[in-house]
Amino acid sequence: MRRVVITGTGWITPLGHTLESVWSRLLKGDCGIGPVTRYDASTFVTNFASEVKGFRLGDFVDAATAKDHANATASGQFALAAAAGAWKQAGFDRGGPGAPTLDRSRLGVYLGSGEGALDFDNFAATNLAGWKGDTRTFDGKAWAAEAAKRMTALLEIEQEPCMALTHLAKAFRCEGPSFNCMTACAASTQAIGEASEIIRYGDADVMLAGGAHSMIHPLGMTGFIRLTAMSDERENPTKASRPFDLTRGGFVMGEGAGILVLEELEHALKRGAKPLAELAGYGSSADAFRITDIQPDGKGAAICMRAACKQAGIDPHERDKHGRPSVHYISAHGTGTQENDRIETKAVKAVFGDLAPKVPFSSVKSMLGHLIQAAGAVELITCVQAIQTGWLPPTINLHTPDPECDLDYVPNVARDVRELGGVDVCLSNSFGFGGQNDTVCVKRFVK
Repeated sequence: MRRVVITGTGWITPLGHTLESVWSRLLKGDCGIGPVTRYDASTFVTNFASEVKGFRLGDFVDAATAKDHANATASGQFALAAAAGAWKQAGFDRGGPGAPTLDRSRLGVYLGSGEGALDFDNFAATNLAGWKGDTRTFDGKAWAAEAAKRMTALLEIEQEPCMALTHLAKAFRCEGPSFNCMTACAASTQAIGEASEIIRYGDADVMLAGGAHSMIHPLGMTGFIRLTAMSDERENPTKASRPFDLTRGGFVMGEGAGILVLEELEHALKRGAKPLAELAGYGSSADAFRITDIQPDGKGAAICMRAACKQAGIDPHERDKHGRPSVHYISAHGTGTQENDRIETKAVKAVFGDLAPKVPFSSVKSMLGHLIQAAGAVELITCVQAIQTGWLPPTINLHTPDPECDLDYVPNVARDVRELGGVDVCLSNSFGFGGQNDTVCVKRFVK
């Protein structure tokens, strides 16, 4: 089968918008979490989140493109900006002078993108206009009259999950395979893995793959608060996300986008592109257990990690030439919930056996928050950066050891592993509500 390489990466995150600035802040252990500013969250149990700050689409795309996509929701605009960064790094130009010939029918898109932010104020006001409290009935005509005054078709359709994909396909003239999946927190890892399979089996040469999401709005936050999955540490938000710590109390909502350019190796080399890493393996599984609970033994998570290693030709029980485990870094799903962190640890132990304690394994959600359907793509980019730089990002706020979480989580301080041989092989894990599990394996590119 054909080899798949990564030739471009781009992200929009709560720690910044450029590859270099975000990576620098991650290695410093900076945290993007703070009070919610999008709406009045003062009465919410969780009144903090990890928001993207200072974002303007026009800073990333030309004026015509920014105008054409001005109605896109936050997630759509984040996706466009992240894709622009990845596209530029990959050495493409959207049709400008001297651009390499690109068969657009062989250029596809695969996103894990969630619903757009609900037009909440207008939606709520319209529903209230139709409700007759004295008779406890609903007046459809009154509702329709108010809806006609308040709502517009463009804003309402932007709430559909497919719209970020639609914006990307239009902006980059992607005429090949086009898909969007909604498998919760595993979505963008699944999108990247399946996009690589599309290239591997010859149905495309280039894929824009990744995810985008923003749920920092009243309904999005309320849903997870009701599930008791979010941290409620209102007094000190920057310390609220504590993956693998004994005192962890839930995840922190984040937002953003991560987009990668995946490309068939010979196609990339022919046009003179420099592969950043090889996407060598993908594994996927279902817990087949319960909607909001992980399979208690971590069986599903272990299945997808083993599958990714197998496709990549990696034996998790072997050591490399430096005596280290064959996998040099795992980007953890690491949400900071009691259940996830304990069970993900079990799964890593099941896959790596006696070598598990020697595999560095960290969660950048401690700094970025949980970007939901964009999380996996952003975290895979950290793996690419680890391969490129030889540095591992830390899990911050890890101060109280949990006897059930006893692996090497790169606590609090980034780690320079260049003298140990650098980073050649990484796994990136994503596990979603509903029991979807996905792992991607990336390797240092060797021709």
